[in-house]
Amino acid sequence: MDIGFIGLGSMGLPMAANLLKAGHSLTVYNRSASKAHPLLSDGAILASAPSEAGRHSVVFTMVADDEALESVVYGDKGILASMPKGAIHVSMSTVSVSLAKRLTKEHEARGQQFVAAPVMGRPDAAAAGQLRIMAAGDEATLATLKPLFETLGQQIIVIGSDPYMAAVIKLANNFLLVSVVEAYSQANALVEASGIDPEKYFECVSSVWASPMLSRYAKLVVDEAFAPGGFKLELALKDVRLALAAGEGAKVPLPLADLAKQHLMLGVSRGLGEKDLAALSLAVKAAMGLD
Repeated sequence: MDIGFIGLGSMGLPMAANLLKAGHSLTVYNRSASKAHPLLSDGAILASAPSEAGRHSVVFTMVADDEALESVVYGDKGILASMPKGAIHVSMSTVSVSLAKRLTKEHEARGQQFVAAPVMGRPDAAAAGQLRIMAAGDEATLATLKPLFETLGQQIIVIGSDPYMAAVIKLANNFLLVSVVEAYSQANALVEASGIDPEKYFECVSSVWASPMLSRYAKLVVDEAFAPGGFKLELALKDVRLALAAGEGAKVPLPLADLAKQHLMLGVSRGLGEKDLAALSLAVKAAMGLD
């Protein structure tokens, strides 16, 4: 299949590489063109503008936030203007509910399809093709995309027929993840302040709470393994803000998200934005006066 792929960051690059390995033809675009170089030797074509990547029957976008997605969708050089009728835009980014709704309407007005398919997983999972994909969109369109999703992930969960639903699910998942790290960071601070070896607490948590996600982030906290940032603190802050906006739209207060937002903002203000989400533990300690 001829595919356009936009966004070659820590997640997008291995995802695009897996599509190439599966035998698909890729036209790729990234704001920093040098990031595409590893793919060119495997046959990818480098686009000079998003519109060039948008001329295919399927276009993937994997970018950082709403602003980045809008920059590659709109304008003379955006994919909205260049995608042919019947083409499918697959947004795999974590974006706002409002943008997902807007893109659904605007693609539909042009005879195009929009699918939201955000993913759970860090860059190592992306490289291994082991992402979990939460997809929402037209049933027939999702059936067309299924072989591509199977190349990228180990599990595809169909959320519903309206793309905004997948955006809500992803924001809820990321809010839950941040809340878990927030709670562990507070508990770990209590342990440390009481003069107890954090490794012993990690051992207890791992045996009592059977959660691979909790164990993974707890170990990063204990080891202070904050770089490289698989899920950067600044992106976690962005997602919590979007979750709060989604909550406001649904008239659902999220008090835990408010607390996490304050600690994430503190971490970013202290220069931890590029660090892994596990560095939230440093901001929590600072808020407690334990740093």
